[in-house]
Amino acid sequence: MAEPPARCVASRPQRDSYLTRLTRCPSRKAGPAVALVLLLAGSLSLSGCAELLIGAAATTGVAIAEERSVGDAVDDLTIRAELNHLFFRDDVELFGDVSFSVIEGRVLLKGSVPTPDDRIRALRLAWQAAGVREVINELQVADDSGILDYARDTWISAQLKGKLLVDGDVLSINYSVETVNGTVYLLGIAQDEAELARVTEHARSIEDVKRVVSHVVLKDDRHRPVTP
Repeated sequence: MAEPPARCVASRPQRDSYLTRLTRCPSRKAGPAVALVLLLAGSLSLSGCAELLIGAAATTGVAIAEERSVGDAVDDLTIRAELNHLFFRDDVELFGDVSFSVIEGRVLLKGSVPTPDDRIRALRLAWQAAGVREVINELQVADDSGILDYARDTWISAQLKGKLLVDGDVLSINYSVETVNGTVYLLGIAQDEAELARVTEHARSIEDVKRVVSHVVLKDDRHRPVTP
């Protein structure tokens, strides 16, 4: 009787080297892109090698075109997966109220929470994820009515993403956009001050935008991680 196919056994990733995680499925002869996909296994806890390749191949392909390295992009995806796990396990309602953007280990917390204590609790949870270098807490405390115009915010974000996509002087792939209660939050990597100014101006030109908060860093910022 034929032996069953080997399975990839994934464990907690933060203490493992890239090489260790890659060699967990020794029967596969993976190229560089596939190897990076396998890194995602640690955070998603998937048991089958084939599932890993299907679930993360698209992310790896897009990451190659970004300003950050492919390795950094995969690490960011791992952080996002762990953040989702931490928030869901701690409080399902808080998990629904908070969203994340992660670029080069910098986590931007966005959304609206019921109380100031929830805002602080979200900050503490974010720091528990392995690989987090900085947490930017832009969570808002809900107003008295508790009614948020999600449709309007989604439309604002969609318009801005469209503007960035068609602007030939902006590398839109390097930006993350989120709108909460009419406030546009920007996170990403700008090629230079001129590009960042264009992105900010695009955001301000959209109807119903109350303010623009930028957490964008410049490409040559000395605080960016150095990837070998």
